Amino acid sequence: MIKVGIIGVGTVGESVAKILKENQDVISARAGKAIEVKCGVVRDINKKRDVDIPLSANVNDVLEDGEIDIVVELMGGVEEAYKVVTKALKNKKAVVTANKALLAYHRYELQTIAKDLPFAYEASVAGGIPIINALRDGLSANHIDSIMGIMNGTCNYMLTKMRDDGVGYDEILKEAQQLGYAEADPTFDVGGFDAAHKLLILASIAYGIDAKPEDILIEGIENITQDDISFAKEFGYEIKLLGIAKKDDTEVELRVHPTLIKKDEMIAKIDGVMNGISVIGDRVGETLYYGPGAGGDATASAVIANIIEIARGGGRSPMLGFNRPMEGKLKLKNTNDVSSRYYLRINVDDKAGVLAKITKHFEENSISIETMLQKPIKDTANLLISTHTAKEKDIQNLIEELSNLAFVKQKPVMIRIV
Repeated sequence: MIKVGIIGVGTVGESVAKILKENQDVISARAGKAIEVKCGVVRDINKKRDVDIPLSANVNDVLEDGEIDIVVELMGGVEEAYKVVTKALKNKKAVVTANKALLAYHRYELQTIAKDLPFAYEASVAGGIPIINALRDGLSANHIDSIMGIMNGTCNYMLTKMRDDGVGYDEILKEAQQLGYAEADPTFDVGGFDAAHKLLILASIAYGIDAKPEDILIEGIENITQDDISFAKEFGYEIKLLGIAKKDDTEVELRVHPTLIKKDEMIAKIDGVMNGISVIGDRVGETLYYGPGAGGDATASAVIANIIEIARGGGRSPMLGFNRPMEGKLKLKNTNDVSSRYYLRINVDDKAGVLAKITKHFEENSISIETMLQKPIKDTANLLISTHTAKEKDIQNLIEELSNLAFVKQKPVMIRIV
């Protein structure tokens, strides 16, 4: 018998407890032994919950219970969760977590503390998609050339609806909040931070990169408009919020931002609240992982898969999948040195000579224009421009220059093109 303690019995915690009970026949058969939730820890013991397990408001009822073999951490947050998980490991308990923020900041410290104790976290990235297992084990023979993923269902839902229904950002955000896809404060999702936490976890497994969210480029979808959607349709693109990790010789670039991607790419076809992650290995080529990235049952499915693995006696390899530095000494690439193609939306006075002045600034920054559309709006016009490949530092310098011109009415909006 394996006994489990759940710290944080919210949506996912409730699903974990229910599935362990309702599917106990198939779970025990696959694990080779029975699995039982002995205790769940909650903040408010008086709040009604749809679970049939003993509940406590004291985290030590799980951490110091000698009968509990596995601690499932679903409380969220960073520093308090770090203290809880650290104590669980020091008390020789295996740990399963779905906490991406915790791992974005403390994954290397936790690997050191865990040593040979099982520490599993499949549910921390892309919910029910087994991307951690695929990257850490299934593709372990490969050098990973790149990872590119839709890792936030809220943003993907909003961008899909903006494209299909022709609605604006503010309207679709309200709808996403009403449906429960977006929080009352949606910044974590729409600002790209949720996807960034997940990307950092995957990049550690693939490349051994110890970066924090503050170290990488993170942009959200807040500035996307129907003009951008129209440009994408006109030139055969989809707009997706992507997390991108790419190896370039001895450097790895890590970035999260809205991206224009050709419609015939596999990942461009992933719509709605679904997640999808493309991984390119030097031996296997491209593999694509698709499925629900959030939700109680989908995330609980990944949590329980880890519990079963530990019950079988597995999960004792290093949590990030390696015992020594990966691929020599890979380092994080400076964002200014990233190369890409770019799309810019520039709102200008609709007057003679403006276009010539704009293109002159492109030329002075060594940026070549590929396509351009002009859309009049009362006394102004939106210039929708795509470029050939340019350096990030040059495009940022261009944007700063254009923002200071009297006939440019607002800071230009830029989207990178894959």
